[in-house]
Amino acid sequence: MISFQHLAPPLRLFHGPESLGQLGRELDRLGSKRAVIFCGASLARQEALLEKDTLLDVVRSAMGDRCAGVFTGVRAHSPVPSVAAAAQELKRLQADAVVAVGGGSAIVTARAASILAAEGRDVRDLCTTQDANGGLKSPKLLAPKLPQLVIPTTPTTAAVKAGSAVFDPVEGRRLALFDPKTRAHSLFIDPRMLQSAPRALVASAGLNTFATAVEGLMSRAGNPLADALLMHAVRLLGRHLPDVARHDDATVRGELVLAAVLCGQGTDHTGAGITTVLGHAIGARHEIENGTVNAIVLPHVLRFNAAAAAAGLAKVAAALGLPPNDTEVLLRREGGADDLQHARPAAPPA
Repeated sequence: MISFQHLAPPLRLFHGPESLGQLGRELDRLGSKRAVIFCGASLARQEALLEKDTLLDVVRSAMGDRCAGVFTGVRAHSPVPSVAAAAQELKRLQADAVVAVGGGSAIVTARAASILAAEGRDVRDLCTTQDANGGLKSPKLLAPKLPQLVIPTTPTTAAVKAGSAVFDPVEGRRLALFDPKTRAHSLFIDPRMLQSAPRALVASAGLNTFATAVEGLMSRAGNPLADALLMHAVRLLGRHLPDVARHDDATVRGELVLAAVLCGQGTDHTGAGITTVLGHAIGARHEIENGTVNAIVLPHVLRFNAAAAAAGLAKVAAALGLPPNDTEVLLRREGGADDLQHARPAAPPA
């Protein structure tokens, strides 16, 4: 019998065409009267063009008179200057909650800005650091944080995470902020929001989630409950991700967001792998979507780790409907057949 802990943070999730109808009620549950919307470039452009019935109008309508303002300065990869500006806006508007609308950058920026606004210190004093032995240490961020309500437009695991990776353009590196108090209080999976994102962006976010789920299953730090979450995430992604390039079906996109939720919850218990680390470094420095980078890096990571992660690869293969011991087929599917003779894992234990 193995020893492990599996602590599942609470999450209130609303799915379907009527989901946003619960946004006002959720704000009322929190006692919020001055919630601030965070959004990215596409929603901001709609607003700037004064289009009728924009997505922001839909969100505002659902919020009623509880909306104190909108921050439209979200930038890809959540650079520190835009996060700092967002923190100042939260203070200026006297926000009592945050409603993040968009993909990973909007969600991460909202969380990180809430941390900066509450803690009142430089981001470099608040981020996770590495000691001389390579161990990671996250400072305890004790100040109360604004409740986070999330309306995703892409299948991003950021929707349910407690970590916020921001990019420092001065030093050219990622800074990781971690605070469990910034986990999403409520999540709203609405078809109108999901259909607003370009296909390429949905595909990239889905690929990022797929790579994260695969590496979670290959981790030695998992447990059977995390495996269940991650295997179904891989199953949903394998079934629906190929359809993203062909049409904008809201049901398909909704299934991908649910896969991202499962993946995000599952990897809370496994940690990230090499693909995620390399993807963050490469993507932020070269302004490339994480999913695109991960799609390139993942096959090499799978081959590199294959011999040490045979049991995890067998779980991935099972989730994708491949023969239970045929991890070689998985490696071929993920990135070509060259050099497979150097990466054949041993058969998983019975």
